Amino acid sequence: MAPEIDTYCLDHSTPEPELLQALSRETHLRAVQPRMLSRWQQGLMLQQLAKLAKPGNILEVGTFTGYSALCLAPALPPHGELHTYDVDDESLEIAQAFICQSPQAGQVKVHHQNALEGAPLLGKLFDFVFIDGDKREYPDYYRMALTLTPSGGLIIADNVLWSGKILASPHSGDKHTRALQEFNEMVRSDNDVEKIMLPLRDGLTIIRKK
Repeated sequence: MAPEIDTYCLDHSTPEPELLQALSRETHLRAVQPRMLSRWQQGLMLQQLAKLAKPGNILEVGTFTGYSALCLAPALPPHGELHTYDVDDESLEIAQAFICQSPQAGQVKVHHQNALEGAPLLGKLFDFVFIDGDKREYPDYYRMALTLTPSGGLIIADNVLWSGKILASPHSGDKHTRALQEFNEMVRSDNDVEKIMLPLRDGLTIIRKK
């Protein structure tokens, strides 16, 4: 998309909250890979989808510095919870600091753990799952999400286009691209879900469990 079109779209959307603007600046100052940060255009879309879905609980796989968690949290009902998982110490430190400033701070549970190990032990169902963790584990994240999502629940996966690498034959050592290709094929061939892949930023797949 042409930069001027992208800017036009943002100018005609709900403005980015000040807390998220501050988090974006902090991420670019302190994080090793700030490009991993979700942009407001994607964050706002996630928020709108979550508000339409009206989830009782939300699961996020991959916290990074907390931007997408802060986008999703406003969709929670008063007694709902958002559980977000990551294994990186430095990014979680930033995430915790900003989540504490959110009106939904008491509803967001940050776990310093691999979601594959921790989420199934919570004993909860999640009406909304956002997958944005280690790309090598996307197939396993999907299998897990299907077991934790009720009928009608949404599973959203980020980075499914992987800068276009999914169109080529990756070299043997490129486990990230291979796993994403496997994940995309798993979703495409799964007749128990409805899905649409969108070219938003690095690719976003919206999956609804039948």
